[in-house]
Amino acid sequence: MSFHEGKTPGDNFKDKLISFFSFQAPSGKKGGLPPKAHFSIWYFVIVFLLFTLAQQYFLSPKVETIPYSKFKQYLVEGQVNSLTIGPESIVGTIKGKEEQKDRNFTTIRVEDPNLVKELDEYKVNYSGFYESKFLSTLLSWILPIGIFFLIWRYAMKKMGPGMGVMSFSKSKAKLFAQDGTKVTFADVAGIDEAKDELQEVVEFLKNPGKFQKLGGKIPKGVLLLGAPGTGKTLLAKAVAGEANVPFFSISGSEFVEMFVGVGAARVRDLFSQATASAPCIIFIDELDALGKARGINVMGGNDEREQTLNQLLVEMDGFESNKGVIIMAATNRPEILDPALLRPGRFDRQILVDRPDINGREAILKIHSKNVLLAREVNLHQIAARTPGFVGADLANLVNEAALLAARKSKEEVGPADFDEAIDRVIGGLEKKKRLMNPKEKEIIAFHESGHALVAESVEHADPVHKISIIPRGIAALGYTQQQPTEDRYLMTRSELLDRL
Repeated sequence: MSFHEGKTPGDNFKDKLISFFSFQAPSGKKGGLPPKAHFSIWYFVIVFLLFTLAQQYFLSPKVETIPYSKFKQYLVEGQVNSLTIGPESIVGTIKGKEEQKDRNFTTIRVEDPNLVKELDEYKVNYSGFYESKFLSTLLSWILPIGIFFLIWRYAMKKMGPGMGVMSFSKSKAKLFAQDGTKVTFADVAGIDEAKDELQEVVEFLKNPGKFQKLGGKIPKGVLLLGAPGTGKTLLAKAVAGEANVPFFSISGSEFVEMFVGVGAARVRDLFSQATASAPCIIFIDELDALGKARGINVMGGNDEREQTLNQLLVEMDGFESNKGVIIMAATNRPEILDPALLRPGRFDRQILVDRPDINGREAILKIHSKNVLLAREVNLHQIAARTPGFVGADLANLVNEAALLAARKSKEEVGPADFDEAIDRVIGGLEKKKRLMNPKEKEIIAFHESGHALVAESVEHADPVHKISIIPRGIAALGYTQQQPTEDRYLMTRSELLDRL
């Protein structure tokens, strides 16, 4: 086992013990600064328990426990010196033989109506006492509660920081400091129109006086619309990186909890942190999880999500844009958002982050292949032409798959064949080379796929055939015919649609 430099095993155990009971970090962290003095109620509890145990087992005089019959025998023999009679026990001393000291004893009290007469008869000094149960009752409460608290504390430590009971109302937003957001517009490609729209936000964060001097106001909120994977979150980080300001990132679902009022408290805490860190950017991902239109709740009533949305609307109305706090949000379902979010003064600027065209896909491939050893034969433009409809996340996955395939074959470079296979894996799924098919089935599949190819070649407006395969892929494909578009199309005539069918 290894320990920190300059520490003994005892020191490490001491640090862990202090951290567990006093809720503070052990020493030797963050520059080696010593821990701050911190009183804990557990210090008092431990001292109290140790004192009680010491008094009971070490400091109290030695007492011999004897049966009641033995006590009656000592009484008859005249060896009992004195007695103290309690509700449940009898404590006394037995005369020592010759030079021996008197011995202390205790016995369980038994219902004996003749006991007092016998004590008077044998002239034994006796007295009574009230046996207090306060200590035993206190311990019976403290020990279970203490064990429960230790289990709870251990669970809280396992859950990680910021997950305690008192932290429910704290915002879960991740803060990227000015130096922590290293993404800039140079890392974003294929969505040039969206970048141009957001340049104005960057200029405001860098030089707000330029706009305020002319009486202009920057939009309070910017809503990024687009399909999943188009780069909405990346674009928001790039804005923060270009402006060199803090970046608060949180998902819309992280506001809503099972406890009513927690989401609204988190919204207030988020805006409080952002105002203290201004100028900065608040980015809410998956806004539709939080900003769904009110009044469509099937259960009716004002649920926790609606309270959280109301608080967000209030906070967006309550701060001025000249404070330097810009709210950005992303969603792929703008049609279900509450209309109050989209009115001027809130998310009043909506920017479409669309799927990239062929040139955009090529630019994205260049960014993701910067750190990949590509063979000279690799033509990124051809790869972009073969991937219509791919978004940034799909293209990043494509480059990674090609690199993994090349590494699996122990190649030194990623070649065109690796990209070709990676495209097939991404579009069609994994190959099933080991699936057993009889020759008759293979022949049927070959005829079927050949029919696709012949029809595609015979009609005027179909895309050129690139590849035919009878190797099963994915869940249900027993073969496929791949056609490669020559260009991106946004409008089609009736004859073109019929040829595609």
